[in-house]
Amino acid sequence: MKIVSRNEELLRDALSCIPQPSSRTSLASCNRLIRFEDISAAAFKIQCGVQKTPCMYSRLSKQFGMDIYLKKEFLQYTGSVKERGVLYLLMSLPQEQQRKGVIVASDSNFSMAVAHHASELRVPVFVILSTSTAPARVRMCREYGAMVISYGTTAKDSQLHARRLAQENGYLYLEEEDSAVYLSGLGTVGLEMYEQVPKLDAVIFPAGGHCGLLAGSAAALKHLNPHISVIGVESESFPVLQQSLKAGHPNDDQACNNHHFYGDVSGVCFGSNSLQLTGKLVDKVVAVREEDILISMLRLLEYEQATVDAEGAIGLAALVAGKLPELKGKRVAVVICSGNLELHLLQQCIARALTLDNRVCRFSLVISDCPGDMSKLLEILAREEARVLDIKQERTFVTSELFTVEVICTVETRDKIHTAQLRNAVLERYPTAAWTER
Repeated sequence: MKIVSRNEELLRDALSCIPQPSSRTSLASCNRLIRFEDISAAAFKIQCGVQKTPCMYSRLSKQFGMDIYLKKEFLQYTGSVKERGVLYLLMSLPQEQQRKGVIVASDSNFSMAVAHHASELRVPVFVILSTSTAPARVRMCREYGAMVISYGTTAKDSQLHARRLAQENGYLYLEEEDSAVYLSGLGTVGLEMYEQVPKLDAVIFPAGGHCGLLAGSAAALKHLNPHISVIGVESESFPVLQQSLKAGHPNDDQACNNHHFYGDVSGVCFGSNSLQLTGKLVDKVVAVREEDILISMLRLLEYEQATVDAEGAIGLAALVAGKLPELKGKRVAVVICSGNLELHLLQQCIARALTLDNRVCRFSLVISDCPGDMSKLLEILAREEARVLDIKQERTFVTSELFTVEVICTVETRDKIHTAQLRNAVLERYPTAAWTER
C-alpha cells in the first residue's frame, strides 16, 4: 500500500533533479526517492539482524530541566548505529553479488558493520587496512569474520588497492554513501524512537559530514509527526554540514584531521541526497566545542554507565553547552549512536574532562624542607576533603632560597565550588601558591 502525505511531497521535492554521484563503485545506481514505506520495509527486513535498542529515560533529565530519553544505539553488536544501514544494504544486493563478495577499505564503524553482517549473511567480505591502523581495529574486523589485508601506509593507499581488487575479482567495493537503501536502514532509528517514546517534542542526532542517520531518521519522524523538531549537532572545529547547507552542495573543505577522536562525524560531506533531505526536513543544526563533547562523555559515563566516543556524545553535548534553551520543559530524545573508543583515548578523554569540569586541579608552592612542613600541607588538604592524586617534590632546580622544596600537587575535588573553597584555604596558608589554569 502506498502511503501518501505532505512529508512525502517534501521528500520528493528534496530529491528531485539530484545528479548521480560520480564514479562510485558501490550503490550509486540505487539512488532514488526515499519514502516512508522504504523505511518501514527496511525495519521489517532487518528486525532479526540488529538490536531494537532501548530508548530510556535518563537521570540527566533533572540536571537539564527537561525529560531526556537516550536512544542507546551503541549497544548494537559492533557498537554503532551503522549496522542498520549496512545490513539492509547487504540484504538488498543481488544473489550473484552476494556470492562474489564485498570489499571495504577503512577502519570506520561502517567497515566494522560490513565485516560483521556480511559474515553473518555468508557473504565473502574483505577489509583492506593501512599499516597505521590501530591494532584493536584490525583484531575486531578479523573477529567479526572478515578477511583483513594490511596494505599501504595511508588510507588512500588501502582504498586504491581495494578498488583494484574489486575490479579484478568481481567484488563490490563499498564505501559509506547516501543511497536510498542505506538511508532507509538508518531511518529505522527514527521509526523506533517514535514508537518507544510517546509525545516526543524533539530528537537530537549527530550530524557532521556523514549525516545519513540525521537525514534518514528525519524522513521517518517528519512523516509520522511534522511537529517533532529534528536537530543535528556537529563540531565547531569543522562545521561540515552547516557550510554545505549554506553553499547548497557538499563542502569538502571543512574535514577534520583528528579522525581518531571525532570518528565519522569529522569526514567530508558524502552526498547530495542526505544534504538536501537535511535542508528540507531538519529544523536546526548547531555546533559544539570539543570541551562540551568531553564533558558529555563524562556525564554519560557517570550517569548512564555508557562508554561512548565523540560521535556518540555529540548530541548530548548540545544540551551541555546550553545551545538549545527552547527545549526546557520538553520531552527530548537524544541518539547515542556509537561506543567505539580506543582505550588509550578513553583514558585521555576522561582525564581531560575531569579537569574541564573543575574536578581535578593542580597547584604548586614552595615550603621549607624541614620535617613537618609537608604534613601541614596534607592536613589542609584532608580538612578540605580533597583527594590527593599526585604529589611531586623538586629540590634540585628550585630558584628560591636555600633549603626549600617546590611541591606540585594534583588533587580531585567534588565540583567547581569545592575547588574554589580549597583554593582559598591553600592561599590563606601559602599566599604565593600558583594554580595551573585549565
